[in-house]
Amino acid sequence: MTLDPVLARIDKDLPQATDRLLELLRIQSISTDPVYATHCETAADWLVADLQSIGFEASKRPTPGHPMVVAHTGGEGPHVLFYGHYDVQPVDPLELWDRDPFDPQVEDTANGKVIRGRGSSDDKGQLMTFVEACRAWKAVHGTLPANISIFFEGEEESGSPSLTPFMEENKDELTADIALICDTGLYGDSTPAIITQLRGLLGEEITITGPNKDLHSGMYGGLAMNPARVLAKIIAALHDDTGRITVPDFYEGVPELSNELAAAWDDLKFDEKHFLGEVGLSEPAGEQGRRPLEMIWSRPTCEVNGMISGYTGDGFKTVLPSQASAKISFRLVGTQDPLKIRDNFRKLVNDMLPPDCSVEFSDHGAGPASQMTTTHPAFDQARKALSDEWPNAAAYVGCGGSIPIAGHFKDILDMDAMLIGFGKDDDQIHSPNEKYDLSSFHKGIRSWARILHEMTA
Repeated sequence: MTLDPVLARIDKDLPQATDRLLELLRIQSISTDPVYATHCETAADWLVADLQSIGFEASKRPTPGHPMVVAHTGGEGPHVLFYGHYDVQPVDPLELWDRDPFDPQVEDTANGKVIRGRGSSDDKGQLMTFVEACRAWKAVHGTLPANISIFFEGEEESGSPSLTPFMEENKDELTADIALICDTGLYGDSTPAIITQLRGLLGEEITITGPNKDLHSGMYGGLAMNPARVLAKIIAALHDDTGRITVPDFYEGVPELSNELAAAWDDLKFDEKHFLGEVGLSEPAGEQGRRPLEMIWSRPTCEVNGMISGYTGDGFKTVLPSQASAKISFRLVGTQDPLKIRDNFRKLVNDMLPPDCSVEFSDHGAGPASQMTTTHPAFDQARKALSDEWPNAAAYVGCGGSIPIAGHFKDILDMDAMLIGFGKDDDQIHSPNEKYDLSSFHKGIRSWARILHEMTA
């Protein structure tokens, strides 16, 4: 089947494809808030109907949480499974949005047209690039170029509690030759990227309790132990003066960057001054003697995500707080064991507790890092297809974030995953005024059409 008429069809139908995306974006599918449960059902129904309209055998599958959408075409050629998620993040704080987050529009900006609305980049706009590529293939040739299955989740933004059980229960149906994931971005503005490694994630919350109530700092200050001071000491002790993390055995399983990968990343000409300057910073922090991209993509981290203690309202209240708490996350690489790190972290905290203080720990998830092997022929095929579509050649890159589904495909279904996305760093995902460049949407559709063609040529 020829490619050029498919690309021409994509170009011609871009206004209609954009309208379909806007319709999906109007559905308030916030997965973490039970108030929006019916909206998640509506989004799943919308996707089922849309996939059925282009010839997929699609159905909504119940879970203890929000439903999954599963679709198949059958047919000749390699069997590929495409994954995306239809749920979105909450919109708070609403007052920082320039428009209703669920009244999406195409806006003109200084950098071109953008699709503005919650979920436009994460992940509805991204998943629809693949659906629209399939639509164009079907319209031109009457069939799809491969045996394609689709798997859409409705709980990615709320921890995916139903995902692993669903995959285990439906292993035979979901297993394919390779999984395709569109939940990532470009490198810069015009270099397509294929993610080959993802950091794992460990989340811990600690609450330190001292006195049984807040105390008057004039009456008790100097004599009574202050949990806020204890917490500050523990947090300060998590890194040494060179930026290395001090949790015992933390670096077990952390690989050194290969010379080949170091050279490839150096070729990307990452500008850390510009990267930090975009968020009001200027100097790299972290481990001394490491490349900036290395610190983001292939080194582990320990970060304080939030802490609270005592009186934080307006004015001043002179108390010694009864409690102090912090949320701490670890990004993991290589073969680091998140459960062992959790145990060692908790031991470190317990060993630092003074008399009269106790600690409670709350688990906020744990997952290892993912490493994608690029020996599957689809990787070279995708790199060629992307390089043909974009101004710059496609690059194999790392990703500092964590996308657990990639590891699940390997661990549960024993299949490789290829992560390709078309978002940009300024898409403001999870933040007010989220957007997706219209060019990303358009070229993303064309990219998937090219990838399917290369995989079946």
